[in-house]
Amino acid sequence: MELYDRLYELYAEYDTETLRGYREFVDLFPPLDSRVALDRWDEANADLAERRAAVEAAFDDGETLAEVAAVADRDAAFTALDLRGKYGRAVNALVLDVDETLRSAGDTDNEIPRSVLHLLTELAERGVPLVICTGQTLENVKGFLVQGLGNELVYSGAVSVVYEAGAGVFTPGRGEETKRLLYDDLDDDVRGVVDDVRDGVLRSAPDDVRRGCHLQGNEFNVTLKPNYETGSDAADEVIDDAMAHLLELVGEAVADRVDVDDGPAAARAFFADADPEIEASLRRAGADVPAETEPEAVALFERLNVALYRADAAELAARELDKAAGVRSALDTLDVDDPFVCVMGDSKSDLEVMEWVASADAGISAAPSHSSESVLEHVRDTDGLVFSPGDAAELLRTVYALNCLVDLGADTGAADEAPSGEEVVGSSGDDAA
Repeated sequence: MELYDRLYELYAEYDTETLRGYREFVDLFPPLDSRVALDRWDEANADLAERRAAVEAAFDDGETLAEVAAVADRDAAFTALDLRGKYGRAVNALVLDVDETLRSAGDTDNEIPRSVLHLLTELAERGVPLVICTGQTLENVKGFLVQGLGNELVYSGAVSVVYEAGAGVFTPGRGEETKRLLYDDLDDDVRGVVDDVRDGVLRSAPDDVRRGCHLQGNEFNVTLKPNYETGSDAADEVIDDAMAHLLELVGEAVADRVDVDDGPAAARAFFADADPEIEASLRRAGADVPAETEPEAVALFERLNVALYRADAAELAARELDKAAGVRSALDTLDVDDPFVCVMGDSKSDLEVMEWVASADAGISAAPSHSSESVLEHVRDTDGLVFSPGDAAELLRTVYALNCLVDLGADTGAADEAPSGEEVVGSSGDDAA
């Protein structure tokens, strides 16, 4: 019996939904000092063991199939089977954005759900290192990682943090390789522009920007954040003004190093032409946007990355320090020599990692359904791994199932695909025959 048929029988003939319910209860049951609660946990654990044993006895590879059924629903399992047939490889690292990917303000009160944290822990324990890839500061990330995953895992040498969207990499437990400051490798012109802008970004800001924004506590990048609720009209207006101010300073800093007549105008022209969202922001702020930039400044502008996150942030960084560069450095520190990673993210900076993975045949990419359109287009054009907002666990279960199925070895490729005329991923219910 081929693996497809065994999976089909597993989800058709066995109550895998209840099996997963017991597994989730046993795994996520909070520690309570109550005899009644502990007795309930013992009963659930015994029922879980009994149901697993029934699956294990029914198939030659029953132990693995029981593990898949205890974690992944039918759709996730057959998606994993499809990925196994296409790539024939297990995921050997997870590359994870945090905000609006692992956690979503809309559905989870901006906390990473316990189910997500537990799955990350289980995957790490199965030898899949975690690369947290974020635009946040290192200190912010370290705080919630230790709280969510625990000191033992975070400092085990199997977790790496790419912070400030690639400015640095922090991998606790790796000795001299624990912290890599990638911005130290930049030349004087690029570092000088960023340093000059940081020095004056609030001191020389217009009143509305100085009072309405704060400077994120980065080591290197310059990130202006609103003093209003992200996404609000007030935040939208002040970030547009902050973008105009940021480009004013970028232009002045570049003009100090390159012979141009009007650095700020050249900066507005260059970055507006490079990004329609920045052009729209400048026009909303009432800033002049020249039709052409000054050619002498282009080479240095091209080495800078100015990004607008509408009603959320205006940011300056070095183009050479993107998330993809940070991820490559993190994987090197983690000794992942032949990467086949799963990238999860929602923004344009995450897309850079996804595109690198696709071009290097180094893994798969997934995104929540509220992601930017360019991210969704890429994900849909590759493996279609789009998950619901706030439900990163949905995708992690697929990765978990993929790694279990790849471990089975044997009969990969076409033999694992659905017979002609049948869909690989069901849509009519979890355990429908």
